[in-house]
Amino acid sequence: MENSDPVQQRLAHIVASAPVVLFMKGNRRQPQCGFSATVVSILDQLLPDYETVNVLADHSVREGVKVFSSWPTIPQLYVKGEFIGGCDIVREMFDSGELHKALGVEERVVVPPSITVSERARAMFAEALKDGEPDEVIKVQISPAYQTGLGIERRGARDVIVELDGLTLAFDPISAQRAEGMSIDFIDQAGGQAGFKIDNPNAPPSVQQLSVEDLKAKLDGGEKVELFDVRTPREREVATIPGAVMLDDNAEAYIQQLDKSTPLVFHCHHGGRSQRAAEYFLSQGYTKVFNVIGGIDAWSLRVDSSVPRY
Repeated sequence: MENSDPVQQRLAHIVASAPVVLFMKGNRRQPQCGFSATVVSILDQLLPDYETVNVLADHSVREGVKVFSSWPTIPQLYVKGEFIGGCDIVREMFDSGELHKALGVEERVVVPPSITVSERARAMFAEALKDGEPDEVIKVQISPAYQTGLGIERRGARDVIVELDGLTLAFDPISAQRAEGMSIDFIDQAGGQAGFKIDNPNAPPSVQQLSVEDLKAKLDGGEKVELFDVRTPREREVATIPGAVMLDDNAEAYIQQLDKSTPLVFHCHHGGRSQRAAEYFLSQGYTKVFNVIGGIDAWSLRVDSSVPRY
């Protein structure tokens, strides 16, 4: 007998609408809980495409899917209309090979990628591993957006292993395919900051972060800089960076006439709004897009103290 509850009918339609459907917190590019992120990382290794449903966007779906599956937690995976399970079950099926069969995919032998790790980065990895367990390695995960995560984990049965002069790096199969030619360095930055620097030639263009010092060097050096201010007119009355054009309809129309390889630089008060603006123009096909770290506040603190802070 067909369920007359509209939420349950909607869920039945969603499950039947695609071969693989994952109910999760967040979405494929931005999981919002560790369990959802784990299942996404597993599916990403096996499938180029699958449907995700963000249960945080709709309370009725979040609660209704628990009734639909008789399963109390999120995430929940469906394959060809059949409920597979939650995070632990999906992980166990992946390790045993059952998930490959359920999804109709063959296990492939993945060749370890050729990567470069600097001496400084190797030293930092060695320091991090020295008090760990003997079977712990540096785990490298590369998301579909080519965001790279580094962690210390036990070697997995399906990991692709790269050995570099006593350093062991472990990749899941999909990350290994995304890592060919990647380099890892560890750098000390101005202001006492330090961190790993990862260059991946396979990554699509991304928003580049530009310090206020580097922006000033570009301006002082006469470099052609298309600099846009995404703040409000009222904020611009308080303080401006010389040469910055307000990002309004006219400015956007001007940008649309530019060659897609034209460097575009965006700033705001602290860097958040300009990051979103930069991401938008990156999505429109512009390949050299910069966000000013710290915005005009950092400019006032570190470049030109005559610019008022607010």
